[in-house]
Amino acid sequence: MASFSIDEFVGNGVLKGLLPKLLEEGWDDVPTLKIMNSEDMNALNMTQQEKNAVEIRSYLHDRALMQYGDKLESDGRSLPELLGLSIEDLSSQVGMKRGHIARFMDRTAACADQLPKPYDLPPSKATRMDSLQKSYVSVNSKVQSTRKSLVRRATSDKSLEQSVADFKIKDGYIFKGIVAAQPADPRLCGFVQPPPIVDTVAPYSIIENISIQKLSPEYKIGMERLVKNKTPPMKASDLWRDKPAVLLCIRRPGCIMCRAEAHQLYAKKPMFDALGVQLFAVLHEHIETEVRDFWPRYWGGSVLYDRGMEFFKALGGGKLLKDKFLSGFVFNPRAIANYKRAKAMGLEQNLKGEGEIKGGLFIVGSGKSGVAYQFIERNFGDWAPTAEIIEICTKLQNPRQDQGESISTSKGT
Repeated sequence: MASFSIDEFVGNGVLKGLLPKLLEEGWDDVPTLKIMNSEDMNALNMTQQEKNAVEIRSYLHDRALMQYGDKLESDGRSLPELLGLSIEDLSSQVGMKRGHIARFMDRTAACADQLPKPYDLPPSKATRMDSLQKSYVSVNSKVQSTRKSLVRRATSDKSLEQSVADFKIKDGYIFKGIVAAQPADPRLCGFVQPPPIVDTVAPYSIIENISIQKLSPEYKIGMERLVKNKTPPMKASDLWRDKPAVLLCIRRPGCIMCRAEAHQLYAKKPMFDALGVQLFAVLHEHIETEVRDFWPRYWGGSVLYDRGMEFFKALGGGKLLKDKFLSGFVFNPRAIANYKRAKAMGLEQNLKGEGEIKGGLFIVGSGKSGVAYQFIERNFGDWAPTAEIIEICTKLQNPRQDQGESISTSKGT
């Protein structure tokens, strides 16, 4: 699996001895290390073998094939040469399984996040989703072209800021506290109705005083693999006092679909770093072994414990959004499709913990500026489109006051 643990990323190859230098120069997490370019490598005086290792391991990480990292690196060939090997060579020399060979030879990123299809959305919303897809591809390529600035955390770099700000949503999209959810498909020929969802953003007054406990810090090179059990409770508003925050509310950390969502979001960490936005995962249940399995393998950011499930209640307008396994998964074609999408990423899973409480995502502005965006997991495995998250985070940095667009403080409303 494509783990965010640095130890698992570098394996036992030539990069292992380079870790102290990487840490010193700020290359201290997997998403950042993966966007290293040739200029960055030359600045570190990396050997050709070390450069090849970064390229090979980044490619494997995108395709959830890290188990072949040591073998392919020790082969001595560069990534283009390895991609030129035949199926027979990959099988006999590397011991790669046939299904993994197909993923390895596919030049498109096998684990890249995908925007949901428009399904049966109204024409205006379907058009907006199509626009999102095209805009996200554009902004992603622009950010990759300025990746050294991203890595250096150059949030004040005007050219980068402008590049990301070029990404806009039109067609009447109002930026003033947005609730998003995938539409509900008919279940069991219409005999089973999906649970209702709220269509208003949670009031800021509801979430600012939520008591949370930090279970893990943000993962960096050299950090002990320990989950902090006795961190004192804190007010949620302390998290976003100085910087905006994305809070991913996880239904169950052992769920394959939850792990897939967390993984694809944290993979974009350099983009959020450049925008000055923090990433947090929120759990409603604290099972220490599950936290250890989840962090930093699938999520390298801070993990929070919401003992009272208050963030999850806020998603449901004051009550928990819940669904039964039979009606919400077995008889729900959208949930089945979400499961297959996650399964294709090569993720592991387990059935530990409570799994009926729905999750979602909040984007909260800095200080008391309020809730900018709220996504609800209507179907098991739904996740907020990355393009939409980045768009909102961009506007937190560049609010267009002249168009009357602002974050709703939502106080008392």
